Amino acid sequence: MWRFLFAQTQEAVPSEVASTAQSAAEQTSAPTPSPWGSMLPMILAFIAIMYFLMIRPQQKREKERREMLNSLAKGDKVVTTGGMYGTVVDLSEEKVTLRVDDKVEIDFIRGAVAQIVSKANGEKKK
Repeated sequence: MWRFLFAQTQEAVPSEVASTAQSAAEQTSAPTPSPWGSMLPMILAFIAIMYFLMIRPQQKREKERREMLNSLAKGDKVVTTGGMYGTVVDLSEEKVTLRVDDKVEIDFIRGAVAQIVSKANGEKKK
């Protein structure tokens, strides 16, 4: 039965027309492009978006925080990450001593300072 159908299709299309159509299709068909060629710009765009939306702002905040911790001075009024207000009375490389009340001083790690409320010379911090 299959031979019968195959024979009918061969008879329906003359061999000259079939070979001409086949050779024309081979000549006009372009090579298929690599899928990486079309995906590469999207991947690069995604990496650029991630950099500008996540990595760069985080680096900027970290730089501002380092500058704030380096600018601490005696007499500055600060808030710790735990929410405690105090005045800086002593500084070292890794710790800060805050006066939170009369005759009450507490040592904190320097990184525990969340923000400077006002500087020692009287200017207000934003």
